Amino acid sequence: MVSQHVSEKAPDTEAAARVAEVVARARAAQRLFEQFDQVRVDEAVTAIAWALMQPDRNRELSELAVKVTGLGNVRDKMIKNERKTKGLLRDLQGRKTVGVIRELPELGLVEIARPVGVVGAVVPSTNPAATPANKAINALKCRNAVILSPSPKGAEVCARLVGYMHEELDRVGAPRDLVQYLPTPVTKEMTLELMRQVDLVLVTGSQNNVRAAYASGTPAIGVGTGNVPVIVDASADLDDAAAMIAASKTFDNATSCSSENSLVIVDEVYDAMLAAMARQGAVLLDAQEKQRLQDNLWQQGALNRNLLARSAVEIARATGIDRATGEDVRILMVEESGVGRDHPFSSEKLSPVLTLYRARDFDAAFDRVREILEHQGAGHSCGIHTRDDDHVRRLGLEMPVCRVIVNQAHAFATGGSFDNGLPFSLSMGCGTWGGNPISDNLNVNHYMNITRIARSIPPVEPTMQELFEPYWKKYGIDAD
Repeated sequence: MVSQHVSEKAPDTEAAARVAEVVARARAAQRLFEQFDQVRVDEAVTAIAWALMQPDRNRELSELAVKVTGLGNVRDKMIKNERKTKGLLRDLQGRKTVGVIRELPELGLVEIARPVGVVGAVVPSTNPAATPANKAINALKCRNAVILSPSPKGAEVCARLVGYMHEELDRVGAPRDLVQYLPTPVTKEMTLELMRQVDLVLVTGSQNNVRAAYASGTPAIGVGTGNVPVIVDASADLDDAAAMIAASKTFDNATSCSSENSLVIVDEVYDAMLAAMARQGAVLLDAQEKQRLQDNLWQQGALNRNLLARSAVEIARATGIDRATGEDVRILMVEESGVGRDHPFSSEKLSPVLTLYRARDFDAAFDRVREILEHQGAGHSCGIHTRDDDHVRRLGLEMPVCRVIVNQAHAFATGGSFDNGLPFSLSMGCGTWGGNPISDNLNVNHYMNITRIARSIPPVEPTMQELFEPYWKKYGIDAD
């Protein structure tokens, strides 16, 4: 993902003062909002969701996002904004986040939802409307205030979205300052100060930002890098798999960290799968074209921002690959045999460029996927197209990922979908494999504190014999 980068450094007095003003307003608004009942909280949540979901605003914000960031395309951003917001509202519908949320009389426990306070959310330029909306909705559902730190490229989109949210909050009688953004120009120092001054930091985007959040001294949740590898095994429905992969890889010009980056195809179906991909508008580059693409897609070891999230045709034209400039071209494919720094196509590309690996069999494909993830993307997710449940189970038991996506379009499925059970989110926790404190999709559970009232119950104390007798017997221990 693309975002501004921050690093740990001494506090900046001017930045600290500017951020403190915003935080003070947020705290005042949050103290008022904390007294709202569930009905009024849910109404405020619906209000800020409508700020983006209203069709004219969705189109306006999507057009502005593409204009100012140069990333993705308007149609897909509109679909993403609507789908992600609608899905989140579905997940939150009827969810209690005010007062007593669970009673466990057999344990003598009562659980009460409490706000975390003021949330600071660092959001990337790849999703300058969908991600802020997702963070704001979750935050307000738990009676928090939220302050957004947009990337410089996405700041104008964030400002306009928050303005619409304020209009809707006015409509329902909720404080405007529940949702704010850092005043422009957003500097690295201001983002660092936001991290220091709020009660919870959420970071989606640059791994530099994630590390700065963890070093800020404030409780923080960051998410890891995506570099999704997907296996196509011998049992897969190839045309079905190719259609889903193409739809996912081309959506919003591959701005999603969940879009497929590498296909690992078993030898038995390799040629047939390439033919299926060709029917979806994927063009396999030859060695010379691959080198030309590599020379342009990476500059001085980093992805060329001028080519990120562009269509395959735009990239082909910019790199002089004339053969791939036809109207039906959707994906550029390159064959690769290695993984690591000397093989940049084994990394995340944030573009409709797909790397192909040929594997002898499923075991070899499994090893290749692990190698790719150990290079980049550990913890995030992998996918498989298969009819073999044993292959799926092995990935779940052994692969260092928090999600295994089975027979689905990866970019649509990983962050929650109407036809799977994952929570709708734009931030995927990668567990300890990815250096994150969560392995779940970032969701409403991460935006609240829970107070537990504990009352006494009849004692439940096991005897030594109940605990140790099987162990004593197995190892011949005399416990007398």
